[in-house]
Amino acid sequence: LTIMGDADMEPNISPPDNTAQQDPPFSMTDLFLVSLIVGLFTYWFFFRKKKEEVPDLPKMQSVAAPVRDSSFIDKMKKTGRNIVVFYGSQTGTAEEFANRLSKDAHRYGLRGMAADPEEYDLSDLSRLSEIDKSLAVFCMATYGEGDPTDNAQDFYDWLQEADADLSGLRFAVFGLGNKTYEHFNAMGKYVDKRLEELGAQRIFELGLGDDDGNLEEDFITWREQFWPAVCEHFGVEATGEESSIRQYELVVHTDVNMNKVYTGEMGRLKSYENQKPPFDAKNPFLAQVRENRKLNEGGERHLMHLELDISNSKIRYESGDHVAVYPANDSSLVNQIGEILGADLDTIMSLNNLDEESNKKHPFPCPTSYRTALTYYLDITNPPRPNVLYELAQYATDAGEQERLRKMASSAAEGKALYLSWVVEARRNILAILQDMPSLRPPIDHLCELLPRLQARYYSIASSSKVHPNAIHICAVTVEYETKTGRLNKGVATNWLKNKVPDESGSNSLVPMYVRKSQFRLPFKPSTPVIMIGPGTGIAPFIGFIQERAWLKQQGKEVGETVLYYGCRHEREDYLYREELARFHQEGVLTQLNVAFSRDQAEKVYVQHLLKKNKENTWKLVNEGNAHIYVCGDARNMARDVQNTFYEIVAEFGNMSQPQAVDYVKKLMTKGRYSLDVWS
Repeated sequence: LTIMGDADMEPNISPPDNTAQQDPPFSMTDLFLVSLIVGLFTYWFFFRKKKEEVPDLPKMQSVAAPVRDSSFIDKMKKTGRNIVVFYGSQTGTAEEFANRLSKDAHRYGLRGMAADPEEYDLSDLSRLSEIDKSLAVFCMATYGEGDPTDNAQDFYDWLQEADADLSGLRFAVFGLGNKTYEHFNAMGKYVDKRLEELGAQRIFELGLGDDDGNLEEDFITWREQFWPAVCEHFGVEATGEESSIRQYELVVHTDVNMNKVYTGEMGRLKSYENQKPPFDAKNPFLAQVRENRKLNEGGERHLMHLELDISNSKIRYESGDHVAVYPANDSSLVNQIGEILGADLDTIMSLNNLDEESNKKHPFPCPTSYRTALTYYLDITNPPRPNVLYELAQYATDAGEQERLRKMASSAAEGKALYLSWVVEARRNILAILQDMPSLRPPIDHLCELLPRLQARYYSIASSSKVHPNAIHICAVTVEYETKTGRLNKGVATNWLKNKVPDESGSNSLVPMYVRKSQFRLPFKPSTPVIMIGPGTGIAPFIGFIQERAWLKQQGKEVGETVLYYGCRHEREDYLYREELARFHQEGVLTQLNVAFSRDQAEKVYVQHLLKKNKENTWKLVNEGNAHIYVCGDARNMARDVQNTFYEIVAEFGNMSQPQAVDYVKKLMTKGRYSLDVWS
């Protein structure tokens, strides 16, 4: 506007004589148009404000953002609890232990609650001292190579970053781990150490449960000493009441809309009929099996290769990730349980939590039928834990059987030994116990309340998404063995997968699954050499690795040495992916193919023997080529023996002492150059 005014004045100024006469810069038409534009802009500017004014209406809760009760302190105050037991659980055991501890509390005049750390704001720990005689207990499982479980990841991240003052917090930790793994009980140890660093007061020593030994016994031993320490700290005494209290009440539905009944879904009702991404543990994708072939040519075992179709699922995976599948129990076992208990398995029922304030409303999705619960939701094949036997004992009408059950559930040395021999070593599942104790006939609803949840099974993915973007491959061996009682026990997931044969309708070949990310990754630079060691089904992730290296080579990338150490029992029986490996070797993608056939000669030969045989070349790849080492398979023997072999190679060619060699390998692990994907 200022420039406009200046221009209006300029026509009255005479130009110099040596220039031609110029027209005015703006005509009347220009001025009219500009004025019109300014007027319209001014009108829009002022009247727009009035249009945007929003009347002061009462605020409404958004449907899209569900509210969750994130303050466990408020919940504890509201329900009169003073002990909270948090659990970091991947397979359900830590959650089960947490429930048992929270249930124990009433025997000491205290009230406990089990809590999933994923559902609460853990920074509230600093406020726990507001509650009289308060205590936080942590049952923390370690997953994989020292990682937190999925539901404890946020808690772990918070602990790492927190600078909270927890000086008023009293705590105790029980860790669940496995000594065959390198980072035994890493999560339990970290939580215990970090809470103390933040000023919290430990009222009882860290418990370290070992699943390679007897996890149940480790927990019971710790628990027996934990409660007396709690009593001493708070000045309370045991009331003598045993904790045989029902947590859920049975509601039988006689007139129910079947569209509102769960039929095996893990989370959302009808999620298997109306699939919506993203897919995860609570919302698995129903993948169709498009190939299921036997890999081995002979022998008693059944080794198989399955291909799951993930087209249109938006599922993404990387080589080295794990696929989780939700299996179903054998229908014959389910029918036998129903028959022995005289129950109508097709009864529609709900088990509702008697504690109305609990976040866990049901032990599994309800309403559902007993048949569905025993098929898809409950673990009926593993030996039941002592606490389950204790609860069941009341239903044994024979005094001898009742006493036997109570003894096995007790903490007495004789009882522990009996439980170990009669239940664990004999691999008696709930059906076998019911068969061998004719007077034990519990109500089926209480049995369903007591049995643990059937867990997803994890498999190392045997394919590369670069080559197979719409499929996930699995390599597995069926588990089948005879118990000391002469029964034939079968692995739930592998035998279920074995029967997933592709058919035209696709109904019999659907597998509920999701992908779990892993740290088991190929090097960022394709030119980095890799040494892969994986006997048996431990070959799985390396098939994916080799496929990916072949793809990278096809893209014109420089690919480093790709060395494989594979082992099986017999060359002519169980040499898995023989043709594929031979082709990769012939094409030069697989630069070294070293195969150990352990039982084809008098003296057994394993992968570590071949590794030792090529020790000079191995050291050169590791020391000069900065090779990445990958080990997949059995943790108890193979992974340990391979690691010891690397200690020997490093000590010999690196001119180091044994402790220095161990330190060298540990540093490779820290740098991500020695990775493990192992199981026990």
